Amino acid sequence: MDLRLIRNFCIIAHIDHGKSTLADRLIEYTHTVEDRKMKEQLLDQMDLERERGITIKLQPVRMRYRKQNSQQTTEAGIVAGAKTSESGQPGIQESQSDTDYILNLIDTPGHVDFHYEVSRSLAAVEGAVLLVDATKGVQAQTLANLYLAIEQGLEIIPVVNKIDLPNAQVDKTKKEIVHILGCKEDDILLASGKTGLGVREILDRVVEKVPAPSGDAEKPLRALIFDSVYDTYKGVVAYVRLVDGTVSRDTALHMIGTGQESLAIEVGTFHPHFVAGKELSAGDIGYIATGLKEVAYCRVGDTVTLRPRERETVKVEALPGYHEMKPVVYASFYPVEGDEYGLMRDGLDKLRLNDAAFVFEPESNQALGRGFRCGFLGLLHMEIIQERLRREFGMEPTITTPSVVYELQLRSGARVPMYSPVDMPDPAVIEKIFEPYVELSVVVPSEYLGNVMNLSQSIRAEYKNTEYIDAERVLLVFHAPLMDVIVNFHDELKSATAGYASMNYEPIGYRASDVVKLDILVAGDRIDAFSRMIPRERAFDEGKRTTEKLKDSIPRQNFAVSIQATIGGKVIARATISAFRKDVTAKLYGGDFSRKKKLLEKQKKGKKRMESIGRVSIPSEAFLSILKK
Repeated sequence: MDLRLIRNFCIIAHIDHGKSTLADRLIEYTHTVEDRKMKEQLLDQMDLERERGITIKLQPVRMRYRKQNSQQTTEAGIVAGAKTSESGQPGIQESQSDTDYILNLIDTPGHVDFHYEVSRSLAAVEGAVLLVDATKGVQAQTLANLYLAIEQGLEIIPVVNKIDLPNAQVDKTKKEIVHILGCKEDDILLASGKTGLGVREILDRVVEKVPAPSGDAEKPLRALIFDSVYDTYKGVVAYVRLVDGTVSRDTALHMIGTGQESLAIEVGTFHPHFVAGKELSAGDIGYIATGLKEVAYCRVGDTVTLRPRERETVKVEALPGYHEMKPVVYASFYPVEGDEYGLMRDGLDKLRLNDAAFVFEPESNQALGRGFRCGFLGLLHMEIIQERLRREFGMEPTITTPSVVYELQLRSGARVPMYSPVDMPDPAVIEKIFEPYVELSVVVPSEYLGNVMNLSQSIRAEYKNTEYIDAERVLLVFHAPLMDVIVNFHDELKSATAGYASMNYEPIGYRASDVVKLDILVAGDRIDAFSRMIPRERAFDEGKRTTEKLKDSIPRQNFAVSIQATIGGKVIARATISAFRKDVTAKLYGGDFSRKKKLLEKQKKGKKRMESIGRVSIPSEAFLSILKK
């Protein structure tokens, strides 16, 4: 395939601006999938994505598009296929000539938790369709993804989507795009992912504006791995963008980063399912089935090349790849039954195979037994992993309270990370505690400006900047602690702004903070899973709120259960779950009161004995309920 006829591009947008729906229309228009096999959100492969209406994983698809050109041939100077009339009869010379283009599209997620998926997609393409909802305008994630694309040097094609809706504000949205992108209004395309309006114009613009990939098929193989999945029969399947060279079945491969070698079992392209082919060449986006059984041997961001003895003495430079994504939220998963530990480990291993940002390692806890400390990109990422564990492996784990990674400056001079409050050493050896901060961007209608400023005080945010996108919409920038942002801020922001505001955040490093460890005791036993770090000034309020919340979440027992919040050895709040009371005097039918008193005293002693040996059963819902206000 001529390089000049290939176009690689992706769709970027804020969550729920219609990326997957527009991708469906592009696939329909190019007849990539048969009509009988088409369905809504075709590129969203997981049931979970369809139910929630969000894209979680990036998904490539290869389309063939025949562009009608004016009387001259295309800039590529190549005319593919015979001329046909509108009736489809060959051999009739028309005043136009047609050219077949190969379009490789990557559909990306829009939620901030899956920002890493977007960054990997952008590194594999030359252009990006920037999609903006005509009813909502430019939002926080729109800006974040746009800046990522500009940093990569991609050609940006702005599109206003959902123009068929009665409340669409097309002119206003255009002005916002002009403000942030600096383009002309005439450069902005109008489309509707629902009706298919404007789809042909988008495809034409992609062909005209997105540059053809550079590369040389004659050079030794160099391919960037931008994603990978695990297949039981084919091993690790690497999603690759070929920069140089060619690869075919039985090609001897070498991973520059890990040093692993393997033989290509199969190569092919996405339609959007795997379709095997003879070979992939420079400029192509496709897959290579490596046969490797460990995903660690075929890392995302690594460069695939030929085995050293196959390429003789030619030295191959590794491609830039990606910076390794570090989890920002940690929580521990524990199996309910001890004998499920091995099953959970196998389940988490399989989930990690197609999620490069998910990490876990074994740990043990005195109260909960053996489990796994897991790292996530956010709370939604954690919910998705939890739900996939339940659906795909039938496991309902106990989850500890999520926490971010703090850093401790010890009096000895060492600075060490603290992944969980359980790991906190004696406060006497700690000089300072550092907390992760983020730059928080909020796009909000100006009428709700006061509400957002008030809300920012509840998360210890430091105001930095205000920028007016237009007369009615404002971009606010704050520096705020990550823990406060990820827990409830998104829900509270939507409530305070009637759902009109949007947010995005980027890590900016660590700052010294006055935080303390809050411990929770249930029936006198400290439950490590409830321990968390909180600002000192909120300790009493948070302790009282947590004990009251747990009082409602933990079921009643046959004996009274005390719930205490402590800092160090000091109890700062307490609640008591009253015991069930069995009427032991019901069987009496008269007689002296001393008989009733004797039975009640006997019951009282029995409850005392139960309290001393009884273990309180805590449901898994209680661990997350204390985070919800």
